[in-house]
Amino acid sequence: MRSRLAFLAAAALSLAALAGPGLAGAAETPWQQAKGASARLVTAVDGTGTLGEIPAGLHIRLDPHWKTYWRSPGDAGLPPALDWAGSQNLGTATLAYPAPHRFQLFGLETYGYETEVVFPLTLPVAQAGQPQHLALAATVLVCSDICIPANFKFALDLPAGPAAPDPDAANLIDRYANTVPGDGAAAGLAIGPVAATAAGPNGGLRIEATAREPFQAPDVFVEGTPGDAFAAPRITTSEGGRRLVAEIDRIQSADDPPKGLSGTPVALTLVDGPRSVEAKATVGPVAAATATGAAGWLGILGVALLGGLILNLMPCVLPVLSLKLLSIVKLGGVEARTPRRQRLGLLATAAGIVASFLVLAGGAVALKAAGASVGWGIQFQEPVFLAAMAVIVTLFGANMLGLFEVVLPGRAMDAAARASGAGRPERNGLVAPFLTGAFATLLATPCSAPFVGTALGFALSRGPVEIGAIFAALGLGMALPYLLIAAVPGLARLLPRPGRWMVWVKAVLGLALFGTAAWLLTVLAVQVPPAAAAVVAAALAAIVLVLWLRRRGGIALRRAGVVVAMVLALAAVLLPLRFDRSDAATVQAASAIPWIRFDRATIPTLVREGKVVFVDVTADWCLTCKVNKLLVIDRDPVAAALAAPGVAPLLADWTNPDPAIADYLAAHGRYGIPFNAVYGPGAPDGILLPELLSTDAVLDALKQARGASS
Repeated sequence: MRSRLAFLAAAALSLAALAGPGLAGAAETPWQQAKGASARLVTAVDGTGTLGEIPAGLHIRLDPHWKTYWRSPGDAGLPPALDWAGSQNLGTATLAYPAPHRFQLFGLETYGYETEVVFPLTLPVAQAGQPQHLALAATVLVCSDICIPANFKFALDLPAGPAAPDPDAANLIDRYANTVPGDGAAAGLAIGPVAATAAGPNGGLRIEATAREPFQAPDVFVEGTPGDAFAAPRITTSEGGRRLVAEIDRIQSADDPPKGLSGTPVALTLVDGPRSVEAKATVGPVAAATATGAAGWLGILGVALLGGLILNLMPCVLPVLSLKLLSIVKLGGVEARTPRRQRLGLLATAAGIVASFLVLAGGAVALKAAGASVGWGIQFQEPVFLAAMAVIVTLFGANMLGLFEVVLPGRAMDAAARASGAGRPERNGLVAPFLTGAFATLLATPCSAPFVGTALGFALSRGPVEIGAIFAALGLGMALPYLLIAAVPGLARLLPRPGRWMVWVKAVLGLALFGTAAWLLTVLAVQVPPAAAAVVAAALAAIVLVLWLRRRGGIALRRAGVVVAMVLALAAVLLPLRFDRSDAATVQAASAIPWIRFDRATIPTLVREGKVVFVDVTADWCLTCKVNKLLVIDRDPVAAALAAPGVAPLLADWTNPDPAIADYLAAHGRYGIPFNAVYGPGAPDGILLPELLSTDAVLDALKQARGASS
């Protein structure tokens, strides 16, 4: 009897199999065989329930040495072709593509999959709560030594009952759905600026990208104008493997002769092992960074030189103009009658500027080697640096007010005198002008000037040699006024001669430096608890008081005053180390603009909702940012435009270190602030604004980003 029942059961199963796939289990069809591959249709649930969409997948297993193709197959191949004719209660089905792999065979570059792949499907239910019949005819090209179209026909019925999940099927579909490239937020990947290059006869692309964790085995796939084909990328990484530059040659052009790539739209897919990101971009103009010849290098060095010169005129430099002004005014006096000493003093100031830039370059190289984020002015994110600069500026101010003088040791004075050509030892060496240039540079770095951002974007995406060369050019640019007067000493005669009026000038300049110290303390108060900043301020006031009492006392008091002032200065510098940044609370000033905390991942969502997004990357230590806010952002009509419905103003506060903001800047090829960008339906990739904002520039960008709805 048992043998008879077993025979009947086996016969029933055989008949069900012969009847076709429509009689299979509710969540999946049987496997179908073809040469080189087998396939099945699988859903994550076994009923429609109340779902509006059914998650499903086209599951393909490939025989050894066989492969199938991505949506852009490369030099050969075809993507899957699906026909849903005959389906019932089905809306427009969509198919997603997991991240592809690159294959090279007979000199051809193709993109696709081997061994196994699941193409995630989204199957809309036209009438919720009703059964759904799926009829799919799929043609999948599979290739080994030959290519064969594998044809499959599936039928699957989902009843109107509860949409109970099939755990195995759901896990399988989710596993491959998670490999479909997205915006990169979860994967910690971001694709940055894309620029055309002049490489090869057809041109090419230069693509930048950043990663939260170091790249392991990255690859980049380019989808451009139909008919264009691109070679495998040449990839270099830096910043501990967290920054990538890919240079890709166009090997075939849709046009004859080939047109330039600048201004053309492209889709980019970056794959690095299990993580991936996809982005659409418009190719920028040929970047100076891609120029490899002497002309390209001279061009970028010229940009850096001009940027350094303009840095003298930026608001960031206003606090240090007093240091420069005093050194220039002195040239109108006794030193003007000794051109050699005059030149040496100016050259020492210029050397101090260049030396400081080289120190900054060395710091940038070290940070990149350690895998840390780098940027222009990031030292102002460190409380100890702020406290140290406040102490130094306070001492400079006290020196200008005559509370103390720096006297070099005898041997140093003799050496300075001999170096200057003087016939007798002088107490006027070259240390003071050198330090003037050095500290002027350090205080001039809280923001980015025009052309400085371009030069830094090139330098900081390159290696140590490029960083050193560009920073040196920036320093020479900032030192040009001093070098000019040193080359033409007669210019010093145009300056006023010293007199009693200089006493008042020194007093005003000393007070200006005290104001600079106060500004540094306000920045410090954002990074450490305000009480700690107040203690540092009290220490600075005590230093000034001690120096004043020292000058009025005898020899014993003078010696003791030096020790006390040094102890107070050391205490002021080290005090911030006792406090955690988390203890400091950033208070946003009242504003008519409804600022939203910056979150890069929200930008695409807001744009899809039809909103215009204005991003302001700022910091309390960025003086140019303050000027932009005072003159443009916080004033009508810009303030009114940013507060209008349909506009989302995002505020990215970089006062303290924030890797997310640093990655966002790097993705746009920027390493300094201020940085402003506008996104919208008319500009989903963003419109970058200049460092110095104007009302017209902001309003025009908002209008352009609004697109056809404006």
